[in-house]
Amino acid sequence: MKHDEEKFRWLHSHLGHLYLDEINRDLIDRIAKVKRQEVTPATANRYLALIRAVLRCAAYEWEWTDKAPRVKLFKEPEGRVRWITREEARTLIAELPSHLAAMARFALATGLRRRNVTQLRWQQIDLAGARAWVDARDSKTGKAIPIPLNSDAQAVLMEQKGVHDEFVFVYQGHPVKQTSTKAWYAALVRAGIEDFTWHDLRHTWASWHVQAGTPLHELMELGGWKTYKTVLRYAHLAADQLSEAAKRIDMLL
Repeated sequence: MKHDEEKFRWLHSHLGHLYLDEINRDLIDRIAKVKRQEVTPATANRYLALIRAVLRCAAYEWEWTDKAPRVKLFKEPEGRVRWITREEARTLIAELPSHLAAMARFALATGLRRRNVTQLRWQQIDLAGARAWVDARDSKTGKAIPIPLNSDAQAVLMEQKGVHDEFVFVYQGHPVKQTSTKAWYAALVRAGIEDFTWHDLRHTWASWHVQAGTPLHELMELGGWKTYKTVLRYAHLAADQLSEAAKRIDMLL
């Protein structure tokens, strides 16, 4: 429900001033293009699905309008994995404004999804125990996620201590609602990084883990994924680590 509230707030700026019969397919397509510039096709589709659900209810349940316009979803690439190197990450972070840089560093250290970073509260942090957690109600899978804090994540948190009483990450004293801002895209341009979204920080975190030898079953637990199939998208990045395993039967023929 909280995720839908966030989507409704964004959609309100585009549709809130209109009557139902003024919302047509052309308008929805234009809104879709705007959102697609900010996020992945899958995320944009969640916004479009919400529009579709509301319009269908208005037409076929509440009978507030005669019909619901067709909502065309984006084609989602299967298993897209876009990640950047550590050098590219350092370059990007150096180009970001301080509040985005801190959140990006934390995302790269923990693999947390955007909302779980922007809405992170100090009550979810145990610095002494080097751990944090995402409550079940704020998790995409509906299950609580334990977050072991490595030294990079702890360093970010120590820098944020005392900035705000409730939220870990803020901008001008308020929790951050949007990360895919003009400042984010401008930093990508200056860093020379193309086709990279905020969510790709999570892909980068996972890719670094696999390349460092983290087993996929452990990565699944760390990332809070519900199915093993989702984690398999990173399996090809483990080729270098698997080379040692392949050598175990050398000269046995």
